[in-house]
Amino acid sequence: MSTYITENIKQNIQEYFTSQYQANIAIEKIVIQKTKSDFEGDFTIVCFSFTPITKKSPDISANELGEYLVEKNRLVVKYNVIKGFLNITLSLSYWSDFISSNLSNLKFGLKTENSKGRIVIEYSSPNTNKPLHLGHVRNNLLGHSVASILKADGFDVKKVNLINDRGIHICKSMLAWMKWGNQETPESSGLKGDHLIGKYYVIFDQKYKEQIKELVATGMVQEVAEKQAPLLIEAQEMLLKWEHNDPEVRRIWELLNSWVYDGFEFTYKQMGISFDKIYYESNTYSLGKSLVEDGLKKGIFNQREDHSVWADLTNDGLDEKLLLRGDGTSVYMTQDLGTAQLRNDDYSPEKMIYVVGNEQNYHFDVLKLILHKKLGYEWAGGIHHLSYGMVELPSGKMKSREGTVVDADELMLAMIEEAKLQTIEKGKTDQFSPQEATELYRMIGLGALKYFILKVDPMKNMMFNPEQSIELTGNTAPFIQYTHARICSLLEKSGVDFTILHHYESSKLESAELAIIRQLHEYPSIITEASANYSPAVIANYAFELVKMYNSFYQEKPILKEEDQEKKNIRLAISQITRIAIRNSMFLLGIDVPSKM
Repeated sequence: MSTYITENIKQNIQEYFTSQYQANIAIEKIVIQKTKSDFEGDFTIVCFSFTPITKKSPDISANELGEYLVEKNRLVVKYNVIKGFLNITLSLSYWSDFISSNLSNLKFGLKTENSKGRIVIEYSSPNTNKPLHLGHVRNNLLGHSVASILKADGFDVKKVNLINDRGIHICKSMLAWMKWGNQETPESSGLKGDHLIGKYYVIFDQKYKEQIKELVATGMVQEVAEKQAPLLIEAQEMLLKWEHNDPEVRRIWELLNSWVYDGFEFTYKQMGISFDKIYYESNTYSLGKSLVEDGLKKGIFNQREDHSVWADLTNDGLDEKLLLRGDGTSVYMTQDLGTAQLRNDDYSPEKMIYVVGNEQNYHFDVLKLILHKKLGYEWAGGIHHLSYGMVELPSGKMKSREGTVVDADELMLAMIEEAKLQTIEKGKTDQFSPQEATELYRMIGLGALKYFILKVDPMKNMMFNPEQSIELTGNTAPFIQYTHARICSLLEKSGVDFTILHHYESSKLESAELAIIRQLHEYPSIITEASANYSPAVIANYAFELVKMYNSFYQEKPILKEEDQEKKNIRLAISQITRIAIRNSMFLLGIDVPSKM
């Protein structure tokens, strides 16, 4: 729905109530919707809220308002009323002007100015003890797409990543490498650095479980054995040495992490993910500790006999939260406090969005409560947890410690390979050079993966099915990509020059053409809706509906064979704007579209 036309009509409605009833209506209280397809009209105005002012029935109120709009707004040519809903029809010239004005607008739907304030969005946030897996894929794709959508809606967006490069889990993989690694490196093993370190995280868990089993066999209770296993105690001691800057521990930590960073960078590049700034937990946890210690001095937090520091949140409906362990080492909450402070110092954003799975809902409730209510930082009121559901496979949940995760690198390669096999089987690349074919396989494979994940509402858990994602029919990226390629081919064959073709006779517009023009007209408001809901699914499903509608239009109406030149030009113009809308929609999802396929 075009912002211009709806705002224009809302102003007319405000003027109507001011002149006729001496009443002021806030513009945000006026509800204008796209008219449902089974009713006549372009836009529908909900009139029930007007009856307290008019003292008339919704139908009478709607009819009187409809008469006013037809008289006062040259774009409104007629109206009808259905049970209190006012359906208005715009002039055909409005729709032909819409086509003309957007033919050469390659940024159609995308706002280019940063007019809505600054937002910092964090996504990815991997640990340096394992490679990225399918869960990270959803996180990365969701965060990167939401950032693109927010930017397209006019926000100044800063994309950030927090690398969890310290803590007990990092020490576990370090300790396993020191004990059983024999100085193995990415070069000597032929493994990416993150894969190599992930291998030792799994080895630690295996050895740790063996020790627990041995202790239990001696008569020790399971829970006690889990805490007394020598490997765990060694890892805890290593963490303490790390926090006290032990030179050897720090040296090994820096070496192993450097391998992991190289691995992450390769994966991000393949995935098409980027960041404006990367934060490291090793640099933020100390500021977090300072915030906790300051809160302790002010009596905001309390210290127990074992010297651990806690926040009592029971009066706020939560429980007590550990902020510092008794030995002085920090926890996740500690570093998140420090990171939030650093980001506010760096960017002064109006909102901080954290893209993190729904298993961390409680964590972010606590983070916001401590910073905003307990420590009194006003900026912390802008913290928002973009909570998303888990990704599962037909075989069940994934477990990093047991090495049963779906590796992100392997998944992307498998998707590209499947795209290659299916494309070759269908003979789609017979006229492609080897380089063109390779690029097409990448577009199709990664596009299928991204779209399948992003078309699902972020709040929902989802089952990832690689076979379904790459099908050429249905709600998939390949279906949308193929339509884009079809339109490119059509326009190339037409030889039309849109830079000189900008006038269209509105009387030539038919119902099938108007339907798809209305769908295109709605695109800018779709971006605003996706932005408001932090939901790429809104964009994905709009693109699918647009493509379905265009394909029906393509089958129903001749384009290149149309003998009426004016009708032919209109249909080519509709194809051109559809192509732009498809490309821009898929861009917001991080998906490339081919010009031939």
